[in-house]
Amino acid sequence: MTQTPTSSAPPPGHSPAPGAPTMPSVPPQPTRAAAPAQPRRTAFAEGFDQLRAAATTEPGRLRIIGALLALFVVAFGAVAAWQMTERAAAADDVLNRSQPLSSDAADIYRSLADANTAAASGYLAGLQEKPAMREGYEKDIRTAAEKLVKAAANSEPGSPSANTIAELSRLLPEYKGLVETARANNRQGYPVGGAYLRAANEMMQQKMLPSAEKLYQTENQRLRSDYADAKSFPWASAGLGLLALAALAWAQRRNYERTNRVLNHGLVTATAASTVVLLWLAVSHTVARADLNDSYDHGVRSLDVLHEARIASLTARSDENMTLVRRGADSKTLDDGTVVDSYDWGYDQQIAQLGKALARAEGLADDSAGQKPVQEANGFMKVWKDRHNLARDDNNSGNYQAARDRVIGAAKEPTSVCFDNVDKALATALTHEQNEFKLAASDGRDSLTGLPTGAAVLAVLGATGAVLGIGRRLSEYR
Repeated sequence: MTQTPTSSAPPPGHSPAPGAPTMPSVPPQPTRAAAPAQPRRTAFAEGFDQLRAAATTEPGRLRIIGALLALFVVAFGAVAAWQMTERAAAADDVLNRSQPLSSDAADIYRSLADANTAAASGYLAGLQEKPAMREGYEKDIRTAAEKLVKAAANSEPGSPSANTIAELSRLLPEYKGLVETARANNRQGYPVGGAYLRAANEMMQQKMLPSAEKLYQTENQRLRSDYADAKSFPWASAGLGLLALAALAWAQRRNYERTNRVLNHGLVTATAASTVVLLWLAVSHTVARADLNDSYDHGVRSLDVLHEARIASLTARSDENMTLVRRGADSKTLDDGTVVDSYDWGYDQQIAQLGKALARAEGLADDSAGQKPVQEANGFMKVWKDRHNLARDDNNSGNYQAARDRVIGAAKEPTSVCFDNVDKALATALTHEQNEFKLAASDGRDSLTGLPTGAAVLAVLGATGAVLGIGRRLSEYR
């Protein structure tokens, strides 16, 4: 017979008898939450703990010291190599890039101004124009065009220099067309040729030469920037070098206090290598800076002033010619109310500017080879002024033919000879100062040669010496 299982719980609706014992109720047990997982420690934290534990023992401290010494020495060598590489590159840019580009920009200005002068001289000569005079004009136009192409190849697209070069390249054919039209009309005896020449001259004076001067100033600014980069002192590498030497001195003193040993060959090698790099750095940079300063003071500055003198001479010659071409058709009212011929007044201003520039150039020249051509140019300028005054007197008295002969060469002592002599003397001075610049700038650049590689090699040698020196002490604990 199957028994029905019994339950201790009373059936529903049944109440226990009074006084009957009751079963105690068991309260539900709360569910225990799982313990939260501990966050995983980072490799940096574990490494720091290991480093801190190692620092409590002498071998551990020695390993830390060796690693830090090697780090300081390597960092010093790396930064020294990097900074001196940058300065050597800037010095090379001064010598082979920015200064030649600045000189090319000055040549563009000079060629344009000379072409304008030759065009006016050819117009005055008319049918008597000599082939050499015409060839000089064509040569100046070709030189300007070639220099513009070279400058365009070395300029960054979209830069101010590139825009200026593009503007000059556009204006040059227009200018040449006006000159050719003026020349053709002049040969046929048409007075309208003078109007075309005046238009060409105004284009040159008001648009082309200011643009060429802007290009020259831009390239000069680039040159000064390269000079600043090449001459700036490498403070970061010098500071790291002093820090590395201080750390090495401290490590050797610590070694002496604990072992009573005066020298540790590895640490001495590291100290010697770091000292050589630091001294090499200081001496080579000092020498390079002195040579670069010399190349700027007695090269670039002299070249700038000589270019200024040559431009003033060319402009004076152009104004002198245009005075006779225009025959007083262009006047100018001065501040005091005096009415003067614009081109004759311009000649006086440019001659005065030429005299000032020659005086400055003579003061900047540091040897007789540089002073002599400047002094010769000054003497030729004075003769030019005297002959110009004679031509002016003839022109003012109405003797136009005599004035023209005194200017373009038919007279015994024309002003054209004086102008040519001034220009040749200035060209000689420019060649001398250009050579002086190249010599000094080359010396400055060469003073930095080998330092980046030498600093890197010596830094590796110094770091190796520091590690081996500390390793020698560690071997005593094994």
